[in-house]
Amino acid sequence: MMESAEKIYEQALNLPINDRLILIDKLLISTNLPAQNDIDQAWVQEAERRCQDVYNGNAKLIPGEEVFEKIKKKFSK
Repeated sequence: MMESAEKIYEQALNLPINDRLILIDKLLISTNLPAQNDIDQAWVQEAERRCQDVYNGNAKLIPGEEVFEKIKKKFSK
């Protein structure tokens, strides 16, 4: 299998850039990985959930100065 993949790869390098980008897109889609739109939508939902938690008082807010001080202490050793 690896030999055929290598052969296809070598052939693909000879394609014009636009054709290679189309091929890349089709190969990525074929892996059934989440599409960028799915990822973006998941982040929108997460951001909305977090905003709702803040609005409802369910989130513990930490002042930025405190956060940066903890980071500074942790990484300045």
